[in-house]
Amino acid sequence: MKAMTILYKVHNNIYVNMTNKCPCACTFCLRQTRESMDGSHSLWLEREPSVQEVEQEFSKWNMDEFHEVVFCGFGEPTQRLEDVLLVADYVKKTFQKKTRINTNGLSDLIHGKNTAPMFQGLMDTVSISLNTPDAQRFYELTRSKFGVQSFQAMLDFAGNVKKYVPTVVMTTVATTLTKEEEERCRAICSNLGVTYRIRSFED
Repeated sequence: MKAMTILYKVHNNIYVNMTNKCPCACTFCLRQTRESMDGSHSLWLEREPSVQEVEQEFSKWNMDEFHEVVFCGFGEPTQRLEDVLLVADYVKKTFQKKTRINTNGLSDLIHGKNTAPMFQGLMDTVSISLNTPDAQRFYELTRSKFGVQSFQAMLDFAGNVKKYVPTVVMTTVATTLTKEEEERCRAICSNLGVTYRIRSFED
């Protein structure tokens, strides 16, 4: 049986790959064109690792080397939100590291409830893929199984979760939007009271 890549290094951070499930099929998703990231083996999981298995993986790494623990792999981490937060709690208590989750912002739709309060004390940063300022375009890009309502649900989640975590960032990808669209995204983030960041394609 080949080894599963649960943890992998990107720059000065360690990333946690806990699920391959996702409610979206984004047209730009890296997993459509590659199996791994630089420095990782395949991020396709044979099965979802247990919380205990994920926690045990950290013993294989020198955690002093890393600035941040990031929940992000070949899937939407909030598909396993409760398990992700258990691991985040372990990381904070064991290593005193900053935690971040990279998400599509559809946690409330996935779980059918307001999930923002669950992040309190466990995540330092929530980074949400805004992608576009337009609801219909968002649906066309993400092909979310929840339909066109996904855009507003994502915005609502961003506005709610900022009450519970220190930093909320919404991102778009450089070169994918016009300057006018980027300014509309900036205005959306300003209205929500969150940070707007334009990231490089593979960031």
